[in-house]
Amino acid sequence: MFTDYVKIIVKSGDGGNGAVTFRREKYVASGGPDGGDGGNGGNVYFTVDPDINTLLDFRYKKKFKAENGQNGSGNHCFGKSGEDLYIKVPRGTVIKDAETGKVVTDLSELNQTELILPGGKGGKGNSHFATSTRQAPRFAQAGEKGIEKELILELKLLADVGLLGFPNVGKSTFLSVVTAAKPKIADYEFTTIIPNLGVVKTEYGDSFVIADIPGIIEGASEGVGLGIQFLRHIERTRLLLHFIDVSGNSNRNPKEDFYTINEELRKYSEKLSNRKQIIVANKIDAMNDENVIKELEEIAKKEKMELFKISAATGEGVKELMSYVSKTLKELPKEDLIDGVEDKVIYTLKEDNIGFDIKVVDDMYVITGPSVERLMGRINLNDNESMHYFHKMLEKIGVNDALKKLGVKEGDTVKIVDWELEWSD
Repeated sequence: MFTDYVKIIVKSGDGGNGAVTFRREKYVASGGPDGGDGGNGGNVYFTVDPDINTLLDFRYKKKFKAENGQNGSGNHCFGKSGEDLYIKVPRGTVIKDAETGKVVTDLSELNQTELILPGGKGGKGNSHFATSTRQAPRFAQAGEKGIEKELILELKLLADVGLLGFPNVGKSTFLSVVTAAKPKIADYEFTTIIPNLGVVKTEYGDSFVIADIPGIIEGASEGVGLGIQFLRHIERTRLLLHFIDVSGNSNRNPKEDFYTINEELRKYSEKLSNRKQIIVANKIDAMNDENVIKELEEIAKKEKMELFKISAATGEGVKELMSYVSKTLKELPKEDLIDGVEDKVIYTLKEDNIGFDIKVVDDMYVITGPSVERLMGRINLNDNESMHYFHKMLEKIGVNDALKKLGVKEGDTVKIVDWELEWSD
């Protein structure tokens, strides 16, 4: 089974907690704090595996999680960092954020590996919080939570040439003639239901890849007939061969077919609609009406495209077409064929963002944001020194000043994360 679109949930590892411990040795009356740091959580990487050509495995496993870091311990012992997770995907996989649809990364190079989700950092042990006035801190830093995201994996075939056209116009027959590929061929619509790839080797030693895309029909850009899945694979091709059946046996109008498919390309992607095309009039060995060719010649002249008349079944005109395709590919620039990479998403840990937000809800001041959430992770409400440190840090990051500007008064309730505290000047 060929699978080219899946959604998965991925989470990087949580950082381990810092330890709250004190040195206890014989003949040492009051040892100082010696809590070690927690280990970092494992990162999540995606890597290209040349031996994989489908996303089928992701249909059976939807959740992936890197290993958590271990907690710190006494005697300044650090927790072990979690193992990184490497997720293998086929070349040509585009990873997108499921919520925003933005590109996270494009894995189109051999042996390419990308860091997608960094693991949470380990928390600091209580030994880090000792000062000349706070010699026995009974609090430590909690490990940072990893990042969890729902991701879309899209496999877009990497081919130089894409075969375009309505169902049953002879694309699969053509592919079988010019390459060693063996696609399913029969005289009924939608014989091809998955993309097929083949490699063309020219007489001059050049080679290029052709993709036979399942027949596109009207409404494909809206998903009719699995059109979105089919159109996805044309995005990476540099040149399109637009096949049109000129035999007259299919009761179709070649001129209408040409413009219908190009309209679907335009609706799907303006960039794709401007990709270079060659019109291929196929099945000329069975052509009944010479006017069909004249119409296509007029279209080719109007649209400034080359027209080749061939018969994939007999081989007539195929060599000339392939020679022209090879020459054209050498002249076409190799460009970035994936939109949105320059505006891609980069996932970062919460500590990289020090902001906070305050809202007044039912006479309660609710404080949220990564800086206060991280601060709360290291506080022991039952310890006076810990609470003193807590108030000092709120002052330092600007929370107290912000509350005063909003009019907070003695006795008002302030909620930080899940804790409700009474404001006191």
